[in-house]
Amino acid sequence: MMRGRRRPAVAMLVAMGAVAFATAGVAGPARAGTAVPAGAVTYATTGLAGAAPVSGARTVAVRVAGARGALPARAGYPPFEAPGKTLRLGAKGAAVKALQARLKQLGYVPGSADGRYGGATLTAVWAFQKVQGIKPTSTVAARTWRALENPRAPRVLVPRGKATRVEVDLTKQVMVLYRSGVPVLISHISSGSGVPYTEYAVWNGKRQVFSGSARTPTGDYKTTWRARGWHRSYLGQLYNPIFFNGGIALHGALSVPLYPASHGCVRLPMNVAGILPGMLGKGVPVHVRGAFRR
Repeated sequence: MMRGRRRPAVAMLVAMGAVAFATAGVAGPARAGTAVPAGAVTYATTGLAGAAPVSGARTVAVRVAGARGALPARAGYPPFEAPGKTLRLGAKGAAVKALQARLKQLGYVPGSADGRYGGATLTAVWAFQKVQGIKPTSTVAARTWRALENPRAPRVLVPRGKATRVEVDLTKQVMVLYRSGVPVLISHISSGSGVPYTEYAVWNGKRQVFSGSARTPTGDYKTTWRARGWHRSYLGQLYNPIFFNGGIALHGALSVPLYPASHGCVRLPMNVAGILPGMLGKGVPVHVRGAFRR
């Protein structure tokens, strides 16, 4: 088993992650009505008498025994004890279910917590590993489990960006949706390949030639129009596209490999594209940064 350090239960406000930990029955508990930053998360321990609520924060209960509790080694995340079992694609069972639940808890999108290690869980594992600085692989072993116990948040690309925004990291091939300043969805992506292309397609009733550089331009944009379900463009089929830079969109695709492969759009796993339209409105800033190194 991999165990994080146990610490005395304390009351503290962590400004960096806009997270408050409130406990009672110890010196200096957080007082009721204490103001916290917008979008903060409160971890209020239970099992201690008289735990005081903290206003303005979403509360996640963390059960502890007596006056001591296992708090996260990295502020902002609830504790997790890894099963420690090496998992490979196709695995089944309780350890897979624990993996899926933890990934979802951290903002990744592993699909249903059904205990089956399939494609949706794989792309969530990739996204997590990339954010943690681990070379992405389908195998979940000791290093990934340790990172799940002590996760780091995605690197903020636009520190002074709006509280609700999308950041696309071309270097890591990761997309993060922030709401109220908190990363609520983190996904693996595949952006523009950078390879010049020439494609022939029937468009507007005529066979036409289309060419370009297959780049995903960096810059600051906003979400514009969208389509529901499969949308046919002159360069292929896009699932639930949300456009943000002319014809460039965030969209689902059947192929989202571990390298940039699109004509310029930001490809997403299908399960991510299925829920993103319900979380991302029109006119939301989209910041694209970085460059992929092959």
